[in-house]
Amino acid sequence: MIVQFIKLFNAKIYKPYLVPIQKMSWIKAIASLLPEIKGPTEKHISIDKKLKWTFAVLVAYFVLYNIPLFGLGVDRLRQLEMISMIFGTNFGSIISLGIGPIVTSSIILQLLAGSGLLKIDRTTHEGRQEFQSLQKIMAVFFIIFEAMLYVLLKGLAPAETYVGTARIILNTALILQLIIGGFLILFLDEIAQKYGIGSGISLFIAAGVSNVIFIKTFSWISSGQYASGHLIAFFQALTKNDAAIMYQSIVPIIATLVVFVLAVYAQAMKVEIPLSFEKIRGHGARWPLSFLYTSNIPVILIASLFANIQVVSQLKGLENSFLFAWLNSPSKFSSIIIQGASFSWNVVMNAAIYFIIMMAGCVIFGLLWVQSAGMDPGTVAKQIIGSGLQLPGFRRDKRVLERVLARYIWPLSVMGSLAVGFLASAADLTGALGRGTGILLTVMIIYKFYEAIAKEQLSSLNPMLRKFLE
Repeated sequence: MIVQFIKLFNAKIYKPYLVPIQKMSWIKAIASLLPEIKGPTEKHISIDKKLKWTFAVLVAYFVLYNIPLFGLGVDRLRQLEMISMIFGTNFGSIISLGIGPIVTSSIILQLLAGSGLLKIDRTTHEGRQEFQSLQKIMAVFFIIFEAMLYVLLKGLAPAETYVGTARIILNTALILQLIIGGFLILFLDEIAQKYGIGSGISLFIAAGVSNVIFIKTFSWISSGQYASGHLIAFFQALTKNDAAIMYQSIVPIIATLVVFVLAVYAQAMKVEIPLSFEKIRGHGARWPLSFLYTSNIPVILIASLFANIQVVSQLKGLENSFLFAWLNSPSKFSSIIIQGASFSWNVVMNAAIYFIIMMAGCVIFGLLWVQSAGMDPGTVAKQIIGSGLQLPGFRRDKRVLERVLARYIWPLSVMGSLAVGFLASAADLTGALGRGTGILLTVMIIYKFYEAIAKEQLSSLNPMLRKFLE
């Protein structure tokens, strides 16, 4: 497995002279010069191999997670815990950029596509390839841009004692390390998509949040009189009959469990549209539409937008600005609930603004995602017709099916986006371990992994079913 893993990094460079550049779009021309992970030679990869590759990517991620940056002396970003979870990063390590460049490029492209400024038809194979190429180009740009931004604005910088030539050399070394780490994350994401289950982005987010939740729950490291792990601290306080510490320790755990249960329940809710086979009379099927139709994408995008704003604010020294205040309001509001901090209408107002913007942002990004990801009624109707299915009692007409689907898809897109925004922001305000946004993302990612594994196992048992699922 290690040998195979290394072979994938024999990057496949597309030779421009094989296809004249004037016959290629500028997107493909630039993308052809970028290194790429080789795709699998076999048409179908077994579930066992996919699980092995997913595990290998996860191990490689945690190895990189614990490699410190050489020459680092100042780390002003380590306190931004929420950002580190959303971006799947460990500030101060070689992967300090995490999935930030990939997600940032995705946000920009989704906004451009949703506004109609980006004219790429993703309903065709060529269009999807061009869109993916453009996303990779932008991700590479943001890897280089963010690496320079972090170092030159002294978010990650050498110790202040280094000046002159020594400082320039160390700054350059830090930038190069961050760029290398960013490319490694990009390659690992490609490996996960082509050989594993799901995407590397989802995998890294779930791994980072799970790591934080585990440490915050079970850590034995002493924080004063009690352990820093909430569950351990609860039992220590129980033996000492310390009601205040017991309350402060158990509330975040309960909030975490509540969010977990609600997220699983919401994820399992779905609407099923009855359909019938065109050529097999008397037999039908059901087309499921999940209540959380947009899945975790709106939360990832809005949380990543918040994270980028916080990073820039931190680097520019704007920690005391109003914008930074309401982005950090969940931790301030939860201190009132958990630690009994003094009540402040200013904190409550900031929390309310955070709540509203979080939910509104989820709806906006959710609707943009439905349009740009081929999940709109027209595209879904085309998929259903192509599968040989139709609405029972209606003639086989895409327009009729599209109108029926629109009655479900658009309301589900809005309600599902509102639901994930509400769950994430509410849990953030109650001080749940790993923050509400992180827990919600992790639950939904794990649920999607479960569904993907179940689908793979089912298709491996029945080759004919595999063709239908593909």
